[in-house]
Parts: sequence; structure tokens; C-alpha cells
Amino acid sequence: MPVNYAETIASEMGIQPRQVARSTELFDGDNTVPFVARYRKEATGGLDEVQLRVIKERLAYLRNLDARKETVLGSIQEQGKLDDELRARIEDASSLQEVEDLYLPFKPKRRTRATIARERGLEPLAQIILAQEVIDGDLATVAAPFVREAVPTIEDAYAGARDIVAETVAEDADLRAAVRAQTWDAAWLVVSEADASKDERGVYRMYYDYREKLSVVAPHRLLAINRGEREGVLKVKLERPDGDISRLIGSKVVTNPRSIFADQIRQAVADGYQRLLAPSIERELRSKPTETSDEHAIQTFSANLRQLLLQPPLRGKTMVGIDPGYRTGCKLALVDPTGKFVTGTTIYPHQPQKQWDQAGTVLMGLVQEHGVEVIAIGNGTASRETEGLAAEVVAEVSRSGPQGRAVGYVMVSEAGASVYSASDLARTEFPDLDVSMRGAVSIARRLQDPLAELVKIDPQSIGVGLYQHDVNQKQLAEALDAVVESAVNHVGVDVNTASASLLSYVAGINRRQANAIVKHRDQNGPFRSRQDLQQVTGLGDKTYQQAIGFLKIAGSDQPLDNTFIHPESYPVVGRLFEYLGVRGDEKDLPAKIEALSHEEKLSDLAALLEVGEPTLADILQSLARPGRDPRDGLPAPVLRRDVLQMEDLREGMVLTGTVRNVVDFGAFVDIGVKQDGLVHVSQMADRYVKNPFDVVGVGDVVKVTVIQIDLERGRIGLSMKGVQPVADHHADH
Repeated sequence: MPVNYAETIASEMGIQPRQVARSTELFDGDNTVPFVARYRKEATGGLDEVQLRVIKERLAYLRNLDARKETVLGSIQEQGKLDDELRARIEDASSLQEVEDLYLPFKPKRRTRATIARERGLEPLAQIILAQEVIDGDLATVAAPFVREAVPTIEDAYAGARDIVAETVAEDADLRAAVRAQTWDAAWLVVSEADASKDERGVYRMYYDYREKLSVVAPHRLLAINRGEREGVLKVKLERPDGDISRLIGSKVVTNPRSIFADQIRQAVADGYQRLLAPSIERELRSKPTETSDEHAIQTFSANLRQLLLQPPLRGKTMVGIDPGYRTGCKLALVDPTGKFVTGTTIYPHQPQKQWDQAGTVLMGLVQEHGVEVIAIGNGTASRETEGLAAEVVAEVSRSGPQGRAVGYVMVSEAGASVYSASDLARTEFPDLDVSMRGAVSIARRLQDPLAELVKIDPQSIGVGLYQHDVNQKQLAEALDAVVESAVNHVGVDVNTASASLLSYVAGINRRQANAIVKHRDQNGPFRSRQDLQQVTGLGDKTYQQAIGFLKIAGSDQPLDNTFIHPESYPVVGRLFEYLGVRGDEKDLPAKIEALSHEEKLSDLAALLEVGEPTLADILQSLARPGRDPRDGLPAPVLRRDVLQMEDLREGMVLTGTVRNVVDFGAFVDIGVKQDGLVHVSQMADRYVKNPFDVVGVGDVVKVTVIQIDLERGRIGLSMKGVQPVADHHADH
């Protein structure tokens, strides 16, 4: 790797070049980010996943930049127009934008007014004008030699020459950079109403007469404006300081005001700016903040998705999942504590059938007969009406059931459930169930193990973003896949229960290999040890190395197989046990390891055991907490037992809710009514909050005060000021 890559990236990130160089070597050796982050800390100097992904992305950009430079240099060389100065400028360019600006004059293009003028032999006249050396004489004398059949008059000659000058000026890299900078600093984004009839709900009303400096427009506002423009509701234009910019260009281009061509150049500059340069720069600057907004929206979606995936499982509970509906009824799916579908039925409590009492009897029968502890209700159509039925059943169980028998219900986001239900995966998993019943099963399983269920769904279909359909879809998909991969490997996977969908996100394992693991498991029974995975067809040595530390096997003859300790470190653990004088199966081993972590100097012990300090620290942590799920200890979902209507709300009420979505301007919180309430960023804490993610994350359980109720528009304003938090924000996700 060229040393400048490491130095450039290290300088940008504030880390050591050797960390970048070693990380790059590992990536070039087909090692995955999760593997490198967890098992190659000595090589990278302990870089985390986020830093490693930044290195990987920047490395790809810089390599792409160098490849583009080679292509551009080759193209200009073929044209015979590459001189040493231009070569040096292209080679020194630090961005693709710089390279493209320098290449623009040489880039093959469609026929323009300037190319037509060149075809008519007017390039020499344009060069005479640009040289600005003639200060005596008259324009006609200079242009006379260029008058011919294709150029019948002196004015035609100068018009064509000005077209060439205009294009030359508009394609000058330095001038483009100066105009780009001045336009960015001074331009205003001006938005007006185009067709309010296309905005029946008034979504874009605040933008009907709106203006803001382009350089400071908030990402979420820009994405909303862009969408309104695409939908034909809004008109958008850039208000530029055209006079100032034209004078700026003139001051740089008109180097000899005494020249007889000074006015010709000024005319060409004005024309080139209005016709060529300004529209081009405007397109760039409209797209530049949009790209930034896309990146910001993708980061927001990614942060929310990670929080959602890492919600704590509600283990060991028999559940009924309900996919609510009106005409087609509500699908009830009973699943056992392992997520296995037991039975299902359909009830019709709502219009048009209105079989409320009969539906309640059926639901009650399921709850009592099978010992159901949780009712999971999808939050789509008819969800709040179905919530009323669930609340009645919960209350009846509380009154008539055994002492201490508690049942609760939870509203569960069903975003993406319909996508899963209709997928080939769902058809394979439940060939005999209809689409809605599969959805009801998925809704229940989302509570039992959110990560295991949500990985079956395209991440883009999980509704925890803002304007996710408006951003670059390829970038969004790549970012969200990386989040899912990170979350799955953070938690680890039980190889004997995991679905192929879950296994396919384990470091190094692709979809084909995941299917092969499940097929081997089905044909040969559960894996007895990690070593058994080497017998799976298509699982080569490299894949095994990358994945095996994240694949856990409970009940293996080798207890380390149920930890994050990589088999390559098993000999180190053996030396550690020998040093301690213990065996690996002693019940008090975690306590001894915990004590060792406090008493011993890690560097001395690492040297004795012939292992790096970071790896030893991870080994000790795994031994102290064998089989621990990183999600354990986080606040469980809020189980509700009664229904709250929006009409029941009063300002000043203090309620417990669950954060459903976090956006730039605040967080949406489910407080148990039909509409989620908004905690604006200004109401998140008794201190100034710049970034909502510093305070809350998706799935957090929070206490809020109702501060505003708008029944007509269905809006609820909430505040977190002055109330005690239910649980600390789980930022370690």
C-alpha cells in the first residue's frame, strides 16, 4: 500500500499511520471488519468497528481517486494535450471534484456552440482575445482573416470566438472552484408553493414561502424540500449574487483592461457565467448538501436500526401475536417460548362483523389454556381498537386467574412484517400458513428475540428512519447491512438454533454457506463442537477463521465453544488454567477470573502467557461471564394492562413510554395512545441538547410529561424535563 494512503487517512482520523497500514493489510487479506475489530486488536492498536469501517471506506475512495487520475491522464495524453504542469496538478488533486474540474476542458462532450465555432476555424481568434496583448488598432482588422463562407461577418467571427472564450472560462478549474465557494457561501435556497392541491394534508405548508442560506439548511429540511419539489408541491430555486460573481470572474480573466478585447472578454464572461457556469455550479451545489443530507439520514437510520436490533429479548414467554385488521379480521398466532408456532385462528371483533364478545372469548381461551404471558399486537391498521380487546382480556385474567398470574400486552412495530410474510423465506418456514398468520407469528417473535426475527427482513423496510425512501438507496442498503452485521456479531449466534438469515450476517459467512450450515444441522443433528463446523460443505478455512468466534455452541464438551474466545486462543486459555491451577469446568472459575483481573498486572500476565494484552483482556472478560448475552440487563419492553385514549390525556400527566424513532429534531415516543408523541430536542433535558442521540435511543423506556395535545391534528407534545429517567440510555450499543 502506498504510504500516503496510511498517512492521509491517519491524519484525517487522528490515529497512527501504522494502525491504518496494518488494518489495510488485514482487509486486503479478506478479513472482515467484525473479525479484525475483535480478534486482531494487537495489529490495529485496538481500533473499533466504526474506525475500521471509516478506514475501509476512505481507502476505497482514495484507490478509486487514483484509478480515476490514471484514466484522466491517459485520456488527455492521447489527445496530445498533457503537459508537466497539468500532470502535476492532477496527480496532486485530493478529491474527485478537483480531478473532474481539471479534466472538464478535455472531456469528450456533445456539440456545443464553442465546438461549432472551433469547427469554423475561430479557435485562433479566441486565443488572440484571451491573450489580451493588442491595445492598438480596431477589432475589424483583427477579425478580417477569419471571415469566410461559414463566418460571413466580423460580428459572426467575434460571436463565435466569444462562445469559445465563454466555454474556456467556464471550464477553468480554478475559476470553477472560486465560483463554487462564493456561491456556496452566499446563495439562498428559496422555496415557494407550486401546487397546494397536491399537498392535501399540508405536509409541506411550512415551505410554501420559505428561504434559508443554502449552507445552513438542516438535513431533514432539505430532504423534505427535495421531496416536495419531486411531488410537484414546491418550486425551488437558488438565489445567487450573480453581479458579485460576474465581477469576481471578470477580475480574474480581464488581465489587461487596456486591451481592445477587454469588452469582448466581459461579454463572454457574462454569457459563460449565465449560460454555462452558473447552471452547472447550481446543480452541483443542490446535489452537494443533498448528498450530505443523505449521509446524515443514513447515519440516523443506522443508529436507530442498531438500537432496535439490540433490544433485549423477552425470553421464556409463551405469547400470542396479533396481526390486526378490520374486514379480514385479526390473526392470532400462539408461539411457545422457543418461538415455535403452536396454533392460530382468526377473530372478527371490528367492523363489519363486530363479533367483539366472541373474539374476546377466543383470545381468553388461548391465554388461559396455554398459559400465555404476553400479547403482542402489531401497530398497523386497527391496532388501537384491538388493544381495547387485549386490555379487556388482561383485566379478566387478572380478576379470575390464579393468584399472581400476570398477563400484559405490548404494541409491536410491524414495519416490514408484510414484506417478510410474502417472502420466499416465510413461505419456506410456514408453507401451510397464510400471509397474515405468518405476520402474526413474526410480531410475537419480534418480542422474543428482536435480532433473530428482524434479520429476516430487508433492513430498509424496518421503519426507524426519516425520508429513507428519498436517499441514495445503494448507500442506504450498504450502510444498513453493515449495521445488521455489526449487531449480529456483537451478540453472537447459537449455531444450533439460528436461522440461515441470522447465520448469513455472521462475519465471513454468505447466504449459500448459511444454508449449508442449516442443511448439515438438519441432516446430522446439532453441532457438538465448533470443530464440527469444519465438516460443512463449502465452509473453507478462511470462512471458519472469520466466523467461528461468533458462533456459539451451548452444551459442547469444550466450554469455551460457548464464549467469544476464538479457538486460536484456546492454547492461551490452557496456559492460563495451568497458571491458576484450575480446570475449565469449575463453578467458581468466573469468580477466580474476576479476582485475577483485579489483582494481576495485565502486561506481566500477558507476557507470561505469550499473548497480547487486548486479547488477554477479552479472554478474561469472556471467562468471567461465560455465555452472557450483551443485551441482558437492558430494560425490558413496557407491558401494558389498560388502554389510554388520546382524549384521556391531560397536560401535566407523567407517563412511561417507549422511544420508537429518533430524528434530528427529537424523538417519537409510544405512550400507549394511537399517536406517538414528540419530545422535541428542546424538551429532552434540563440542559442544552444538540444531538437527540446523546440522550435517547430506539427502544429506550422513558418517563415523559404531556405538555401539548392537539386532537384535531392528532399531535402530542411531550417533555422529558424534570422527570426521573426509567433507565439509563444504553449507549454501549
